[in-house]
Amino acid sequence: MYKVLLVDDENMLLDSLEIILSINDVEVIGKAHDGREALDILRAKPECDVALVDLNMKGMGGIELIGHVKRQYPGIKILVLTTFYDDKNITDAISNGADGYLLKDSGKDAILGAVSQLMNGVSVLDPKVMLRLTGLMNRNQPVDVCEEMTEREREIATLLAQGLTNRQIADKLYISEGTVKNYISSIYDKTGIHDRVKLVVALSGSMSQ
Repeated sequence: MYKVLLVDDENMLLDSLEIILSINDVEVIGKAHDGREALDILRAKPECDVALVDLNMKGMGGIELIGHVKRQYPGIKILVLTTFYDDKNITDAISNGADGYLLKDSGKDAILGAVSQLMNGVSVLDPKVMLRLTGLMNRNQPVDVCEEMTEREREIATLLAQGLTNRQIADKLYISEGTVKNYISSIYDKTGIHDRVKLVVALSGSMSQ
């Protein structure tokens, strides 16, 4: 059973999320209305798998909270759940360490699926967010990030862009998971991107050109 922390300043949303998650075998360890309250909960209950975090809240907002959580509890996955998907919010959230970014209108199945995907090492980005990020990466990084890769690295990069986990890539290519990790390390070095979410976005943009 996954343990989830909910952080949002809307009581109705917090209650709705708690009901949805609880009836789907997910334990809600706490509900916070801002970043400081969330950190207080984590200090008392650090055994948390995923934090669902809104960005714009009174008090400590989501962007600041993401940075604190990633520094103090690096094992916790962070799924942004917000109504905002402008360039600044998206880039600030991801650069601070967010593992996924969904919009609040995504629906319960998408939210439940995102929690499961994050726990399996898969980056989760709402299609609207992916579209904005891809456009942003294309503007800021016009060079083909796949240009210097070997054929096998390109193959793995394609699967990464599709959102597959290391285990799934290993199974698909009939190689060990350790070998996949080595190839991904090489891809990180050749692209200069050392964050999985940013790499997936960059690869998606490059391969769509």
